[in-house]
Amino acid sequence: MILSDLVERFGHHPLGIGQEIGRMVTTPGLDNPPLNITEKELTRGLRYVAVEAPSGIRGRMGVLGPLVEQAEAAIVVKNADYAFGCSGCARANIQLIYMLRRKKIPTLEIEYPKTREEAKVMVKRVVDFLRGLGGTNG
Repeated sequence: MILSDLVERFGHHPLGIGQEIGRMVTTPGLDNPPLNITEKELTRGLRYVAVEAPSGIRGRMGVLGPLVEQAEAAIVVKNADYAFGCSGCARANIQLIYMLRRKKIPTLEIEYPKTREEAKVMVKRVVDFLRGLGGTNG
């Protein structure tokens, strides 16, 4: 939430799995709440990973792959606390980072902060990155 708020404050549109999953569970027609990954996401995931990949990876990539395609810049938080954002599976995260690197968009990779001081440094680095991108408030 903090990153999304910062991204918005600097005039950019944040893309994240939280918004996508929120849209999915509030859209009429979902058959299996709280299981919010449907056959559609599994099929879409085949565009990003092989059919032999576990369904969890295919499902995550079916949601996250289109977000990477839309992204014009990225912030990657490494070694995040388990409760930070979508922890998902490590293999899907590796695929996402691979896709971002291949896309060659501006990317900030930062470590998850463990202390208050590290959190301040993280926020400053994110703000500097966002300012460098421009935007309506940058």
